[in-house]
Amino acid sequence: ATIRRVGEVTCSSCGRVSRVRPAAPGRPVCPSCGSRLPWIVEAGEGTFAAEVDTPVPVVADFWAPWCAPCRMIAPGLEALATERAGDVKVVKVNVDEAPGLAARYRAMSIPLVVVLSRGEEVDRLVGALPPRELAARLAPALERARG
Repeated sequence: ATIRRVGEVTCSSCGRVSRVRPAAPGRPVCPSCGSRLPWIVEAGEGTFAAEVDTPVPVVADFWAPWCAPCRMIAPGLEALATERAGDVKVVKVNVDEAPGLAARYRAMSIPLVVVLSRGEEVDRLVGALPPRELAARLAPALERARG
């Protein structure tokens, strides 16, 4: 699957462009062929709680558009969502637009990646890593979050 922009995915199986709804029950699948789709959404102060209340582990990405390291890890998080389609949800939080969430999760430095299970923190990672190292670093926390 290819992520065109947050919330819009091109299915790698059939090529259909689909919108992945935020806070949807279950797991996103392609309406044409039934393949699992990556689940990447944006969240703010009013939507975060609903976005992280999912049956799958959540990787919350606290970022800002001006942050070069944040932009550096974005492809790695997209790859993680694609490789683990249906088994993980990436929730992007712009700290400039959601200062209350940034304070609540103690996002003193960004990028900050927090792994959540049903809204409860399982692990966190501060700083940027190349995509493969990021996936390797997050894998144990995602397994714990699946519990």
